Amino acid sequence: MKKLLFITAIFGCIATAHSQPLSTAQIDTLVQHSIKAFDVPGISVGIIKDGKIIYAKGNGVRSLKTQLPADENTIFGIASNSKAFTCTALGMLVDEGKIKWDDKVRDYIPEFKLYSPYVTEAFTIRDMLTHRSGLGLGAGDLMFFPDSSDFVLKDIIYNLRFLKQVSEFRTKYDYDNLMYILAGEIVNRVSGISWDDFVEQKIFKPLGMDKSAASFDRLKDKSNVIDAHAPVNGKVQVIARSTVKVGHSAGGINSNITDLCKWVQLWLNHGKYGDGLSKRLFSENVYREITSPQTIIQVYNPGPYNTHFAAYGLGFFLTDEKGYKKVTHTGGLEGMVTQITMFPELNLGIIVLTNQQEGVAFSSVTNQIKDSYFGITGTNRVEEYSKGRKEQVAMANKFVDSIWKEIQSADVTARPDIGLYTGTYHDVWFGDIYIAVKNGKLWFTSKRSPKLNGEMFYYKGNSFVVKWQDRSMDADAFVNFSLDEQGKANGIKMRAISPLTDFSYDFHDLDFYRAK
Repeated sequence: MKKLLFITAIFGCIATAHSQPLSTAQIDTLVQHSIKAFDVPGISVGIIKDGKIIYAKGNGVRSLKTQLPADENTIFGIASNSKAFTCTALGMLVDEGKIKWDDKVRDYIPEFKLYSPYVTEAFTIRDMLTHRSGLGLGAGDLMFFPDSSDFVLKDIIYNLRFLKQVSEFRTKYDYDNLMYILAGEIVNRVSGISWDDFVEQKIFKPLGMDKSAASFDRLKDKSNVIDAHAPVNGKVQVIARSTVKVGHSAGGINSNITDLCKWVQLWLNHGKYGDGLSKRLFSENVYREITSPQTIIQVYNPGPYNTHFAAYGLGFFLTDEKGYKKVTHTGGLEGMVTQITMFPELNLGIIVLTNQQEGVAFSSVTNQIKDSYFGITGTNRVEEYSKGRKEQVAMANKFVDSIWKEIQSADVTARPDIGLYTGTYHDVWFGDIYIAVKNGKLWFTSKRSPKLNGEMFYYKGNSFVVKWQDRSMDADAFVNFSLDEQGKANGIKMRAISPLTDFSYDFHDLDFYRAK
């Protein structure tokens, strides 16, 4: 306890005493504080200001198993920060005159089909990149998340036709991974090479991003990579790595702070790079298009940075903070989360990579650093966010625990015959699941996503809770059966229990019917 209070006291003095950019020693202290406060094994940070890299360093360890230190060359999965690379690839094709942002998707992917015929025909490349399709948040993500499913690109393209829209086309922001997967396929069909090859040959190579790869499997050197980490039964530990077998264009890139500083410098230089910025990867027109608002996002309150407007551009979120334009994105896979933030008017870029799935950690580091450039004093974002996160987790755990207490205290004699629920159930886009009795217990098994496998516990009425065997997934879910006139289950609806469950566990989009 004394040690934590000591660190907090030191950090508080640092934050209060300086309105100038933080020194290297102060950033080191900040990152170490975040590592301890949020139980993150390793954090790498990069800061670019006025064309110079003023900080590029790894802190902590790559893995709790090896205890090897993280450094500026340690490779992380950057997840959805890959989306900006996809938009850049498309922008380069726009510059070459091979496509236009408002070309129809079906001109390049004729088999593309959504639930609505009108939306199918009207859908453009711009629509693919701006999260305004009308599909719900994370709709269809269970085809690639959690990592281990056997869905391939052809399946995803075909299954889009079964995902019903939850809002009117082009009227509402809802984050969508599947469209970015298809955007990568447009790069492939237009350029004649895969998205992976395009990004590596036409973006990484010119910029000198020599250690980066379009996917984990394509890394030439895996000697300095992180392990993924997550809390398992209350203790952070190494979990299975997400290798992203499909959808690299939505979240597959692996990179490090050294390479990503080159990427951020490119954007701060509006597409220019090389000696004296003599070369250009994309045009000023493409820069403006990608960093201009496309889809409005509601702002509920101005918050600590006096934010009034928010939008999604093409592969980046856009907001105003303290009167400056912010260009940013985050990324998350199992066991790792990342953030890239840029303020073009300040010529400032901040990169934070972590090897634990605790997003508040990168926010605390990024925001404390930007406070120093905004001249904001007296803040301690690590302490502030740690307190808020603990309260949030405590509330979620209280609710989840209450469900399990009800399950444990339920009257055993009132439980229904579990044989009424066994069978094969089918969803039109997710495929089959099997509800079976194993050693006297009801069990859930997914045919196409092996990690979705676990024991089912009776809850109430015709509802059960499935407890996934992989405890790194904070995604236990209600399984609600519908019955036919004979009292036998004929359908299933699902919903995650915890309000903190990642939205990519889109159980609520599933609609199973009994197949046999």
